[in-house]
Amino acid sequence: MGNYVNPNNINLQVDRNTPIYVDKSMAIAEINKLVNTNQRFICMSRARRFGKTTVGNMLAAYYSKGCDSRHLFADLKIASDPSFEKYLNKLNVIQIDLGSLCSTYKGEDIITLAESEVCRELRDQFPNVEIESDRLEMALRRIYSATQEQFVIIIDEYDVLVRTQTKREYFEHFLDFLNGLFKNVNLAPAIALAYITGILPIVRDKVQSKLNMFREYTMLNAGRLASCIGFTNEEVQALCKEHNLDFEECKRWYDGYNLNGVEIYNSNSVVQAAMDGKYRSYWSKTGSYEALKDYILMDFEGILDDVKFMIGGGKVEVDTDSYLNTMTDFHSKNDVFTYLLHLGYLAFDEDESLCYIPNREVRDEWIQSIKLAPDYKGVMELVNNSKKLIEATAECDSEAVATALDKAHTQICNNLNYNNEGTFQAVICLAYFYANLKYTIVKELPSGKGYADVAFIPYVPNVPAVIIELKRNKSAGTALTQIEEKRYFDCLEKYQGDLLFVGVNYDDETKVHTCEIKKFVKY
Repeated sequence: MGNYVNPNNINLQVDRNTPIYVDKSMAIAEINKLVNTNQRFICMSRARRFGKTTVGNMLAAYYSKGCDSRHLFADLKIASDPSFEKYLNKLNVIQIDLGSLCSTYKGEDIITLAESEVCRELRDQFPNVEIESDRLEMALRRIYSATQEQFVIIIDEYDVLVRTQTKREYFEHFLDFLNGLFKNVNLAPAIALAYITGILPIVRDKVQSKLNMFREYTMLNAGRLASCIGFTNEEVQALCKEHNLDFEECKRWYDGYNLNGVEIYNSNSVVQAAMDGKYRSYWSKTGSYEALKDYILMDFEGILDDVKFMIGGGKVEVDTDSYLNTMTDFHSKNDVFTYLLHLGYLAFDEDESLCYIPNREVRDEWIQSIKLAPDYKGVMELVNNSKKLIEATAECDSEAVATALDKAHTQICNNLNYNNEGTFQAVICLAYFYANLKYTIVKELPSGKGYADVAFIPYVPNVPAVIIELKRNKSAGTALTQIEEKRYFDCLEKYQGDLLFVGVNYDDETKVHTCEIKKFVKY
């Protein structure tokens, strides 16, 4: 048993001792299917605080010969899976946390340090094998040749040397290290499984050709391992029930990521909310706003207009294929947005190739990030005026509402998309930004004899529900009449309280909004 080679299960024990522990052990069942197959090389990239390290520690405790972990898994789901006994504490594990090493030994070649420490422990644990070199690749080859012992290699934050932009020679050494471990034909049989984690997928220039044996499970393409990292809908529902939290409110704050058809929540934020009994932005406390702001202000190909559009609830087309997964090779708006997708600042609609801001927690961080940016002064003015707009709507002040929408339309649009219908809808969502604090905002809500353009459904007491119908080049009165004639209010048949019908018309030629508001009391 060592710090790197065949570690004990203390990290899993600590996780199990925490007040809130979510059973992610079925990840082991999925990964066991890949052991000793051509698919045994796994690169798991996820945004920060989604639980990558926790799962890595669980895998180390399960596979490692350096401990007996049966009792720690006895009450978890994996214990009743047919594959549980197959590899339980039966393989040699090498576990390296490059992030921790990089923080401790700043400015040094941490790969040389890591290899030296691992090889020292290998000599202790395999005293009958002659290990002369401090090259891990050569040490493992010697051990396998002499003993036929196989290894599971777990590397956490493998991309830290990419993200920290370390010295080029250190990075090149890192590439040689990875290439020697995972591309070496003579060493391949000794590797039963490789599991590396990071925020970014594998760099696509020199590294990808060397590490093309890895299957990447990312924020954009999580495959069968989608539910292994982050919390699923079912897991969050159970936590909310156990801790007496409003599940729908939890969804508004932390949901929005859809990975291979699985809704995924930021696990750290959900746990913190459950422990505090309060919803707030926890994820933002783990990183600098500057990391986001520096890139969105690059303004490749109108990126600023797209950011405004997304803050208003819109979705933007993105091509994720060109990004090289580095921190320096940004050549287009697509590169910037793809980077932000991997960081979790944006979510991805894989079917439509669209990106968007996933939830309130992340939206709040976007707002915080652009507060001091001169180019966003107009957006912040609209956001700050949003509360007044909600009050004006509740007071049926149609003139104030129309004026606010004029300003929002000007701020969110450029000349190319000014009259775009999707933009018109996003204008409504941006202008009513702070409605998210009291309402679930639903676009194209099926109801009555058609679809309500926008519906505000209250989730707090004593506020009116709102149905908004949008028209172009007609009249606000026509929009209001359509709400009543097509009975769009049927979607709120279980709602008891005031209803506000809001008709809005936009004139393409004058670029002016008109508005009519009617209050309907439902008993």
